[in-house]
Amino acid sequence: MPQIVFLGAGSVVFTRQLLADLFRFDDLPSLRIVLHDIDAERLEVARATAEQVAGRFGREAEIVATLDRREALTGADFAINMIQVGGIAATRVDLEIPAAAGLRQTIGDTTGVGGVFRALRTFPVLSGIAADMLDVCPDAWLLNYTNPMAMNVWWLSVVAPDLKVVGLCHSVYWTVHDLCDLIGVPMEGTHYRAAGVNHQAWLTEWSRDGEDLYPLLREAIARDPELERRVRVEIFKRIGFYPTETSEHSSEYLSWFLRSDAQIERFRLQPLEYIGISEENVAEFEHAKAALAAGEQLELEEGAAEYAPQIIHSMLTGTERTIHANVVNRGLIGNLPDGAVVEVPSTVDADGVHPLPFGDVPTQGAALNRTYLSVAELTIEAARTNDPERVRQAVLVDPNASSTLTPEEIWALCDRLTAAHAQYLPRALGGTL
Repeated sequence: MPQIVFLGAGSVVFTRQLLADLFRFDDLPSLRIVLHDIDAERLEVARATAEQVAGRFGREAEIVATLDRREALTGADFAINMIQVGGIAATRVDLEIPAAAGLRQTIGDTTGVGGVFRALRTFPVLSGIAADMLDVCPDAWLLNYTNPMAMNVWWLSVVAPDLKVVGLCHSVYWTVHDLCDLIGVPMEGTHYRAAGVNHQAWLTEWSRDGEDLYPLLREAIARDPELERRVRVEIFKRIGFYPTETSEHSSEYLSWFLRSDAQIERFRLQPLEYIGISEENVAEFEHAKAALAAGEQLELEEGAAEYAPQIIHSMLTGTERTIHANVVNRGLIGNLPDGAVVEVPSTVDADGVHPLPFGDVPTQGAALNRTYLSVAELTIEAARTNDPERVRQAVLVDPNASSTLTPEEIWALCDRLTAAHAQYLPRALGGTL
């Protein structure tokens, strides 16, 4: 019986959707679903959720819930990672302390000062997961959803190079889905390819029946001046290829947008937006807990198209498909650094995930990607060498931070964040671990 482990299963809405996508496949064998979380209350809600979803789809599944990570991973075939170290409290710290210093972020989980500190508190837990997996399920695949995606997958390649790891994000799929809606073309039957780095890949091919769809997008933008007040449209105009992450998120990877009140107004941005999103997630958890206690059915989203269930289905049934995956660059993108983590089209079959060599991404896109990867590389080096100066240099390289704060202010901000996150950070970096 194939065993699928959910790490951070207390993210019950995401767990619910992944399970629904998985159980929609009617040609899978019976599965052993093992749920793990460090929060007993959330874990119990996850267990009840899994039992309800399996029952609604009429699937035979053994559902196990455990607070013991090593026990959960023993004998696993797949481990889906969606942990959030520190939860909403740490997210508030990542956003509010920089905001008080004058540095604005919208989401703060991928790059920049928020991404750097989220990575630093996640790396120790990832190292533990990797060590457990190499010991009790060395042949299993780790399917990572936890941000910062590029940093986390890169870190795992450093501490556990033999572990089979792939990073998964739905941003490419939903970018194409929403663009097709915008131009009035069905997504089904379109051909698309994107490459770059997670949350900053470039849609280099987008066509239907051999017809390039970019001209239709340009026409749609020309018809609606309000679209030019979107960050992604501005990036598209300047770079020539559409980026694969939301405008809110994309705004904080560059120096162009959050540096002034005028730009925030022009591009309709909402600093600290992720705090509200996180509060909504907490409310959704409470709603799910109450619904389960009342014996009510949980809402299931149709057509979520998450990649982890697709990968599991492909490996268990031999069904071939193509996804976009985050993997170590080993000659996949020629003008991005080898050893960094990049996002590229990949085929999946019974033998696993196979990244496809892409060649070069557009030069102007690669230039932005390399800055993003420099922040990631310095963060990896900081954790690998236990060098607190590298932490501050990573933030200094970030375009958003350096467009707003002086070097002295960045050093002081990192001191405050280190103190606030001390319980999650190694002693050598100023923490208490």
